[in-house]
Amino acid sequence: MDRRQFLKNAAFTGMVWGQRSLPAAWAAQSAHRQPDILLIMPDQMRGDCLSCLGHPAVRTPHLDGLAARGVLFRRAYTTVASCILARFALLTGLSPQTSGVVGYAAKPITGPTLPGVLAENGYTTVLVGRYMHQLPESGDCGYQEQILGSTHVDDDAYDAYLTRQAPQTGGIRRLVQDMGLTYNLWQAKPWPLEERLHPTNWVVSQSRQVVRSAAPDRPLFLTTSFYAPHSPLFPPREYYDAYLDAPLPQAAHGDWVDWDALSPEGDRNGHRVRLAGATLRAAQAGYFGLIEHIDAQIGPLIREFVARSEQAGRPWIIVFTSDHGEMLGDHGYYRKCEPYEGSANVPFIVCGAPQLGFDAGRHINRPVCLEDIMPTLLSAAGVSCRDSVDGIDLNPVLRGGNQTIRPWLHFEHAPCYSQTQAFHALTDGRMKYIWRPTDGREQLFDLEQDPREEHDLSAEPSHDPMLRTWRTQLVQRLAPRPEGFVRDGELVPGRPYKALNDGVPPDQGA
Repeated sequence: MDRRQFLKNAAFTGMVWGQRSLPAAWAAQSAHRQPDILLIMPDQMRGDCLSCLGHPAVRTPHLDGLAARGVLFRRAYTTVASCILARFALLTGLSPQTSGVVGYAAKPITGPTLPGVLAENGYTTVLVGRYMHQLPESGDCGYQEQILGSTHVDDDAYDAYLTRQAPQTGGIRRLVQDMGLTYNLWQAKPWPLEERLHPTNWVVSQSRQVVRSAAPDRPLFLTTSFYAPHSPLFPPREYYDAYLDAPLPQAAHGDWVDWDALSPEGDRNGHRVRLAGATLRAAQAGYFGLIEHIDAQIGPLIREFVARSEQAGRPWIIVFTSDHGEMLGDHGYYRKCEPYEGSANVPFIVCGAPQLGFDAGRHINRPVCLEDIMPTLLSAAGVSCRDSVDGIDLNPVLRGGNQTIRPWLHFEHAPCYSQTQAFHALTDGRMKYIWRPTDGREQLFDLEQDPREEHDLSAEPSHDPMLRTWRTQLVQRLAPRPEGFVRDGELVPGRPYKALNDGVPPDQGA
């Protein structure tokens, strides 16, 4: 049996988790205690890159194990698909429409944050790895301790570690430069050093140390934050080589794309590009390899985190998600900031101790978003925040309820790579409607019949009534916006769309 198959079997049989039946009295007592919480967050990971969803290449046995013992939200979205903004939404529970953080720009976080509220309610709050990418004026965002490690920052904790262990590299930024890699594009190579020195290994090692050393009499909120699978694409060689030799999927090829207008070299931002052949295969090997490497590393972390909670007689919750996805060549796009599934759809798994009563193995196709994490975790910790956030408490659904989470979800992005890139989008988990505010272009996709969004239905007369319905929904959503996207009940293209706006009061932006 090869390594991948062993890990896949182990994750489902409990060999990796070490999970066991719990005494009824202990379970009843611990269910009323504040849970330990582990938030595992890679950067730029697509929502479809889970082997339990039938991905044709990538293998994620430990994440499959989380999904088998927890709840997987298949239609989870980042409401603004770039790192600063998505993390702002996760930390605050506020939608871009409410906060005004609608494009690639930041503003200080001045209100409550998820880690901050947990800290006020007895939690030890720790961030390990990739920082939350907020302005210095936002302070620590509620994290009492931060052990920071990235791939592009001089003198953070990981860079100092790498410089001590491998002084010949000159630090992580020099190593990336010498490898000929970039921080946003598709070039990929195998990690040239021992695997133990890889930033992913370091993040997990530091997180395990936090689990071991955190005060056992206080609940723990640990955010394990990876820079991978964001570029630079440099997984350890065994993962890179395995994917280079494996059958890999073709990039999604929309019939609505002007492929002749795209170059294999890409535009100046690396946003529009026609990736194919060996170039696409190398990028996929780097990207998928980084994901499987994360999955392999988190097994011991999960096991030790669960064991700590059980030893303390405390329930536990593990959440796995990402800030946004990666287009990875789909429809001639690379990077993010787009409404399409590769960019906007993210993994979202919530797994909890048996005594919490989560509906194990459930897959939900109704739309959820990063803003839902704050009210969900605070509710599990016995803290109410519904009036101050846009997100929704998912605990009733996690426990098997069938209530509507929301009828549809709005997500957006102001211009970043170009003016025409800006968008507003709506989805109910099956259909997706897109409006480009620069020129008024519309698209409509059936995500059940066409999950790769390769056929645009907006030009088909038979879908005119549905198109009008979605357009009306967007008009109602955008009517209070300061940009003036709506006039006399109609969408108005060409309005100025800045990366920050005045926001909308929470009662209108929910």
